[in-house]
Amino acid sequence: MSLRACDSLPERFNAAEWFVGRHVREGRGERTAIVWDSGTLDYAALDEAVRRRAAALLEAGLHPGDRVALLLPDGPELLALFWAVMAAGGVAVPLNTLLHADEVAAILDDCDPRLAVVDPELADPAHLVRPGREVWPSGSSRQRAEAAGPVDHYASTHRDAFAFFLYSSGTTGEPKGVVHLHHDTWVCCATYGERVLGIRPDDRCLSLAKLFFAYGLGNAGYFPAHVGAASVLFAGRPTPAAMFEQIARHRPTLFFAVPTAYAQMLEAMERGAKPDVSSVRLCVSAGEALPAPMFERWLERTGTEILDGIGSTEICHIFLSNRPGECAPGTTGSPVPGYDLRLVDETGEPVPPGRPGDLLVRGDSTAALYWNRHEATRATMLGEWIRTGDKYLVDEDGHWRHAGRSDDMLKVGGIWVSPVEVEATLLAHQAVLECAVVGEEDVDGLVKPTAFVVLKQGAADVAAAELQAFVKERLAPYKYPRRVEFRDTLPKTATGKIRRFLLRRELGEEPDAAP
Repeated sequence: MSLRACDSLPERFNAAEWFVGRHVREGRGERTAIVWDSGTLDYAALDEAVRRRAAALLEAGLHPGDRVALLLPDGPELLALFWAVMAAGGVAVPLNTLLHADEVAAILDDCDPRLAVVDPELADPAHLVRPGREVWPSGSSRQRAEAAGPVDHYASTHRDAFAFFLYSSGTTGEPKGVVHLHHDTWVCCATYGERVLGIRPDDRCLSLAKLFFAYGLGNAGYFPAHVGAASVLFAGRPTPAAMFEQIARHRPTLFFAVPTAYAQMLEAMERGAKPDVSSVRLCVSAGEALPAPMFERWLERTGTEILDGIGSTEICHIFLSNRPGECAPGTTGSPVPGYDLRLVDETGEPVPPGRPGDLLVRGDSTAALYWNRHEATRATMLGEWIRTGDKYLVDEDGHWRHAGRSDDMLKVGGIWVSPVEVEATLLAHQAVLECAVVGEEDVDGLVKPTAFVVLKQGAADVAAAELQAFVKERLAPYKYPRRVEFRDTLPKTATGKIRRFLLRRELGEEPDAAP
């Protein structure tokens, strides 16, 4: 696949028409599109729902390029509105449903939507109204759609037109609006979806990550819609019990989660849970590096591989991944066809083999820019290449190994230490459920690793010294955590990523966010 993968698309291309309307036009309207606890929706019904909502948006005065913010739980209404905005020529902005009201208001002020559709259980619509901005409660939005006659065609948009914004999860601070184009989702499907997942029409896709995140949007949004498969949508809290129940009820074939979730599900199984996961042909992990012991325990328990991969909001989905039947535990596999990767040092020069470097990626699903963030765009998007902020190395077998975030790497005694490596070693201890390793300055101002550890139930008698000795036995001595602090929980984003910057801030190693 060429770098400009989307050159094979016509210039006039609308993502919503491709992922929804096309199936009806080509005779697949009776195929199931969405499954949720209260029912199902086929592609013909989804197409009508999308076109009715597009009509309601146009009747409200939506113009091409206008933003429409969506603060809704995962379900058919969110997915229908997401596609409807694009069907009407607008730009969809799905919002994190776990944000506080002031955080929602700040994002709305940043993206300046013409309209917002808000579930009143998530935020008070009246408090989000501004001059030039309408806010519809979700019930009102459905009523308007039901009263509107469906538009007879999808908007004739350019394949390079703005299609949707995704606000980054904020693991390094303030979220940024990542601007994606109509062709980006198609490229992700033609690369990772087809070449790695092998997505097919009889698949059912269940994602622990919600639709407002790049990972979840691909998993349960456009990957299944690319081939006329089904999305299993779940609005609730993704506890192990809830995920086991969803798998048993809806029989997904593809399951997407994050390492934290797999750890919690494994712990539940080790405490006696006996879930039926026989329908799942493939599991996927992203968000953070998947430790090898976790891969092996999951495979032993379920008989199913976990494909560990890495993606980003800026790239839209996964660009580096293991392959079915060829997983190398503890690694992220190899580049997804359609993406080029480079490892460089602080000066931008290629690093020698076996040495960690900053990961740069190029591919045709890369975001156009950060909205209202010119300097951040310039710093991250380097021509065709984008700086991911991740450190990687390529081992002697050609596998790519995650070495932490560029801003997480620790210089201990003049030697780089990867927090990810120390974390993976701690997670191999039978008593450790979760952990995060960050740098902390000692009395001499020298950085040393500090570990924040969550123990499994019944393991409260484990001492810090035991974990320190465990690491020393398995890694070079300078890598062991000089201090271990036990916690009941670790701060995380809605997708389960550990927010290490908050731990650094507790230690005084990270400045408070600007007011």
